[in-house]
Amino acid sequence: MMVIIGWLIALAGVFGGFAAAGGHLAALFQPLELVMIGGGAVGAFFAANTMHGMKHTLAGLASCFKGSKYSKAFYMELLALLFELLAKIRKEGLMSLESDVEEPEKSAIFSKYPSLMTDHHLIEFITDYLRLMVGGNLNSLEIENLMDNEIETHHHEEMHASHAVAKLADGMPAFGIVAAVMGVVHTMESLHLPPQQLGILIAHALVGTFLGILLSYGFVGPLSTVLEGKAAESTKVYQTVKVVLLASLNGFAPQVCVEFGRKVLFSTERPTFLELEEDIKSRKGK
Repeated sequence: MMVIIGWLIALAGVFGGFAAAGGHLAALFQPLELVMIGGGAVGAFFAANTMHGMKHTLAGLASCFKGSKYSKAFYMELLALLFELLAKIRKEGLMSLESDVEEPEKSAIFSKYPSLMTDHHLIEFITDYLRLMVGGNLNSLEIENLMDNEIETHHHEEMHASHAVAKLADGMPAFGIVAAVMGVVHTMESLHLPPQQLGILIAHALVGTFLGILLSYGFVGPLSTVLEGKAAESTKVYQTVKVVLLASLNGFAPQVCVEFGRKVLFSTERPTFLELEEDIKSRKGK
């Protein structure tokens, strides 16, 4: 929603100012300039990305118009799930989780959190490292290093969409110049026309530069920033799981482990200590 509001403000400011200065808005309506700029940008996007990269970017662009799923409620569920898993370990031992991590969809603990189960990558991350903990062949430093490498890989993949859109935005002013140059070429081959018509052709050519810059900085560029923020949000989930599981490996009680996880959350999604404690207590009674 904020993306659309921002676009509307940009349009109102730019075109409203132009109209207030006495400009004719109809002169800015140049569909062929948009075809040249858009076609050049899309062609460059195809040339610079693999099919997988394009699908990932398009999926990311669609998410820019939706709210984030990583809310306070999401993290409270995640921390409650981790608490239950660690409490079972503390009470019954690591081997008691073997069936839970091998078949989480059939686990009595995991099944309490259907919204988390829809995130297959997250569940796989949790179960993979619990499986390593159950195996008992790796120490906490080795698991931490492995987690760091996997999280870094995940973040690199998630940032691809942001980088691709940023490159697209960077190129749009240049494609605007290309459209303007094509308009100047058309003007130069039309010097037999009267000055009034030549002036219109030059104005049309300059619109290309204007549109390229406006689309880059007012529309496409901000999407890159939104995608960067979403990549950071998705990475934070795995960092939270990492901190909680490592705290358990180092011998802390489940309540302290989830407190470690709570402390690494962004302030906008972080529940208070009492909120988390009450939530966990309420889930115990279910």
